[in-house]
Amino acid sequence: MDVTSFSSLGGPHPQRGVGVVAPFDFALDRELWRWVPDEVSLHLTRTPYVPVEVSLDLARLVSEHETLAEAVRALTAAEPEVLAYACTSGSFVGGIAGERAMCEAMTREGAVASVTTSGALLEALEELDARRIALVTPYTWSVTQSLEEYLSEAGVSVVGRAYLGLTRHIWKVPYRDVADMARRAANGPVDALFISCTNLPTYDVIPQLEAELRMPVISANQVTMWSALRRLGTRAVGPYQALINAGARPGAAEFGVLDALPAPAYESADQPSYEVYDVYEALEPSAGAVGGPAVTDAAVPPITAGPPTAAPADNLPDPPGGPAGPGEATGPAGPTAEGGWT
Repeated sequence: MDVTSFSSLGGPHPQRGVGVVAPFDFALDRELWRWVPDEVSLHLTRTPYVPVEVSLDLARLVSEHETLAEAVRALTAAEPEVLAYACTSGSFVGGIAGERAMCEAMTREGAVASVTTSGALLEALEELDARRIALVTPYTWSVTQSLEEYLSEAGVSVVGRAYLGLTRHIWKVPYRDVADMARRAANGPVDALFISCTNLPTYDVIPQLEAELRMPVISANQVTMWSALRRLGTRAVGPYQALINAGARPGAAEFGVLDALPAPAYESADQPSYEVYDVYEALEPSAGAVGGPAVTDAAVPPITAGPPTAAPADNLPDPPGGPAGPGEATGPAGPTAEGGWT
């Protein structure tokens, strides 16, 4: 073949770049790409490894400004037009002021606009006009509670939640368990449901849950990409996802189309599950009742050494009652005859 013939070919087409800073244990690169249109490239880098499991301590370590600056410097050679910090806990652990300071630190180093997952979450909730939400997390109770404090600071109320209590291997949680937690968390009238953690798979489960629960369902990776791409003046790719497609929101003419979606793959009964804890709103948000373990199948096969181990205690108050994450204190609660927890 005459290689000179390639001179007549156009392309490759110019690419616009999004620089992504992710924690060292981030394992869902491919999921981020699924929200990205063809004309945009992701340039990922990771924070340095530290021997700490998922906890508030780890969240603080992977969000230090010096760590962010080093990661951004590694990305600047690719000339991204926007920077995204893809970690929920790392961007909510310092509260709203801490999240803003992270964006400022990244922008100062990279000279472009910056977003974080937790900042994008608030942006998405405002877009959806959602002030009362249900929450799903893979975290321990203390990390989940810290997220709720961040949301409360922004004027968002969490009225139902389900959490797994994991401190590692979060990316191995199957869609089936994510869907199960969502159903447990969204047990009352709420404006939206948020699935936290950029290491928790969510792309395929979002439209199915929106069809089933009849509410917008947003996730950490989704809001991160949606927010970053907005700053490029383009849109994320997400069929039948309410945040991305206004026609898929409740009340829109297209919303009924969601009912025709095929049966979700995560409904397979052959897939093993994690144990799930629920917490629901009581008369006062600070005195909510705690739901007990609802699923007791074996852990995901790759985890052969038993349940994930807990990180050291984060020195936050224990839950109002019922089970906490592994290794954390539990409140004075027990199973009821109905199978729930008091």
